[in-house]
Amino acid sequence: MLNVTPISAFDDNYIWAIHAPETANVFVVDPGQSEPVEAFLNEHDLNLAGILITHHHYDHTDGVAALTAERDIPVYGPEESPFEGITDPLHNDSVLEIFGLPIIIRAVPGHTLDHISYLIDGVTPQLFCGDTLFLAGCGRLFEGSPEQMLAAMHYFRDLPDSTLVYCTHEYSMANLAFAAAVEPDNTHILNCIDTCRTLRQENKETLPSTIEQEKRVNPYMRTDQPDVIAAATDYDPQASGSETQVFAALREWKNNF
Repeated sequence: MLNVTPISAFDDNYIWAIHAPETANVFVVDPGQSEPVEAFLNEHDLNLAGILITHHHYDHTDGVAALTAERDIPVYGPEESPFEGITDPLHNDSVLEIFGLPIIIRAVPGHTLDHISYLIDGVTPQLFCGDTLFLAGCGRLFEGSPEQMLAAMHYFRDLPDSTLVYCTHEYSMANLAFAAAVEPDNTHILNCIDTCRTLRQENKETLPSTIEQEKRVNPYMRTDQPDVIAAATDYDPQASGSETQVFAALREWKNNF
């Protein structure tokens, strides 16, 4: 398993630094700012070897130009992206390799149409999912459809339970508050709230999550569960028609929560 370190950016972003113990090289995921990355590299005497982009939003890409101005390094990212700084475009089921491990690319549109995720396929898989999957949450549907985002949730749900989930925002407490409104009797959610509250009080990250945890606490990965269906239907009576409608009702509910 590769070492992954969070670099804080903006108010609640994490730029993930991926590195192996035997090398001074590091890849970063979604550098919305360059300054925190440069500070991290200098502090730990590391070399930036490449950049991984999940989607085009500014808080995931604005640091790329400065980081590559004097470095000849690849910038991986989704093909046909509005972000023009990508040098090595990737498509669904592309595979690249860093530090001797394969990274599987999955198109996961919904939050944006160009969104992709990166899965490091090691003994303990490591998922970099940008703004698609959060601890107990999912991204807003700025460009895509409920069908697309639900398909992404199904993909994530089918990954090994041990998969570590590295999303890009510290949204856990707000997402868990909504999850508790959907399933007030879900003890996994209540226990997760206690754990995350303690971590935040100690100024620690609540991430990474795991797929096993998400299957227990994330309403968007539980759209086939009776209690979630009932809560979604209470919010929107039309939600009882299909799993997609359940998902759409939950996402609209959260938008106004």
